[in-house]
Amino acid sequence: MTSCTADHHPDHAHQHGPNCGHKAIRHDGHVDYLHDGHLHNVHADHIDEHVIEVSTANPVQCTPATKCSGHIHGQNCGHEAIPHGDHVDYLVKGALHHPHGDHCDMHGSVPLV
Repeated sequence: MTSCTADHHPDHAHQHGPNCGHKAIRHDGHVDYLHDGHLHNVHADHIDEHVIEVSTANPVQCTPATKCSGHIHGQNCGHEAIPHGDHVDYLVKGALHHPHGDHCDMHGSVPLV
């Protein structure tokens, strides 16, 4: 289980939990909540900012055969942004999509709770 990170989300009034309305993602032995492009972990009296690590399950690689039917991921595309490594992916049915030229790179999946 991940210990407290140095990156805390300041002034977070929203109470995350099983029925809070945000997608819950199983991550590193605990549950994080996807909220406005941030991956939040409730930790005692504050919220930690988490990131999906680059790994064999969630690689950073070009997958040019992946097409999103003319859909272009980005701000207001209808899919939630999720931090992955040093960039942002978009969550599509549990899969991490990353816009790259004329296609989407598939960066693996995350288990939704």
